[in-house]
Parts: sequence; structure tokens; C-alpha cells
Amino acid sequence: MIGVEQKELRMEILKAVDKNSRLTATDLADMLGTTPEVIGDEIRKMEEEKVICGYPTIIDWDKTDVEKVTAMIEVKVTPKRGQGFDYMAERIYKFEEVSSVYLMSADFDLMVIVEGRTMREVANFVSSKLAPLDSVLSTATHFVLKKYKDLGIAYADDEVDEREMVSP
Repeated sequence: MIGVEQKELRMEILKAVDKNSRLTATDLADMLGTTPEVIGDEIRKMEEEKVICGYPTIIDWDKTDVEKVTAMIEVKVTPKRGQGFDYMAERIYKFEEVSSVYLMSADFDLMVIVEGRTMREVANFVSSKLAPLDSVLSTATHFVLKKYKDLGIAYADDEVDEREMVSP
């Protein structure tokens, strides 16, 4: 059982690395008024406990030569007896093409985020791997046309509006 002070420290560490995972233990220690050793120990513990699950980099693929398509797929499933939706979610997230899976409320059960090189590649994934799974009742695929903000990071450049102002 962790104490209140340790919980507060962990929360401050998590908030900081959520915004910038490149902060060093020294940076965090300076920000939070403690030592790099204490920070390093807390981060290691949170990694072992799977509180911190990874350190992804957010890339604007549109600014590279890499062709990449993202699709959001709504999936209706029949939950497995005794396992609920977890069984199907696990089967789906094991596919290499799948980047995220969420249990949802409303008209569908799972939201599956898929990435591929082309729309055809994503469509082939849906028709040959996802839709044929037992318990999948239906799917609806939505292709992302443009990303404006992802994981809290805005993609838009700070563009200067060079239009002339028209006064009445």
C-alpha cells in the first residue's frame, strides 16, 4: 500500500511524462522538488506495475514520404460467456494492423483503430481478418482524412493569416 505523499508524487510524475516523455529524472526532480533517485525509483515501480505502459512518439506521417492510412472501425460483437468483451478485444488487438481497441457505449461495442499503407489494405484487413471472426456481428469503417490533434498534440502549424482585413 502506498502512502498519500507517494500517490501525489506519482500523479505529478505521470502528468509531467504524459505531456513530455523525454523529461529526464533530473528534470522531473527539479520540477517536483525531490531527487533523481526518488523519481527513477518511482518510474521503475510504475513500469513494473504497468501503470506506465510505454513511451510512444507522435509522428505527423503526412510530413514524411511514408504512405499511411488510419481507419476507425466500429465493431458489434457477441460477448463470450464468462469472458465478456475482453476475449474478443484481445483477439482483435493481437493483429499487427491494429493500433488501438476500445470498449464503447452506444450502438457498437468496440472501436478498433487500424493503420495500413492504403485504403485497400485496410479494407482487406476488415474483410479477411476482422469481419470473419466468430462473434463479430457487423463492422463500419471510417477512414481518417486529416488529423488535427492526436493524443493531446495539435498537428496544425502556427500559420499566419495573411488575408487583408476588410472593414465595413
